[in-house]
Amino acid sequence: MKFIIYTEDKPSSLDIRQANREAHINWLKTETKHVKLLTAGPWLDDAEVMRGSMLIVEADSKDQVKTWLEADPYRHAGLTASTMIKAYIWAIGAPEA
Repeated sequence: MKFIIYTEDKPSSLDIRQANREAHINWLKTETKHVKLLTAGPWLDDAEVMRGSMLIVEADSKDQVKTWLEADPYRHAGLTASTMIKAYIWAIGAPEA
């Protein structure tokens, strides 16, 4: 099953995001047994400043996704204000397997 993950950063936390970005990206590139990353990137506010992340992953359950997210360097650095995880059906534009 696919899941969309939408996170929002805490206010005035761009410095935390920038300081931990390399570790976060390296973590995303690490293969895991239970969660497969399909796409990821930051979303921007109207001033084009990074304010959160959007990911699409594949996993057997939402609990696996939650457990995987616990290792995110952004979470450990205290960047994340909120996280939404929802089951997702990729109807148009899905990458080829």
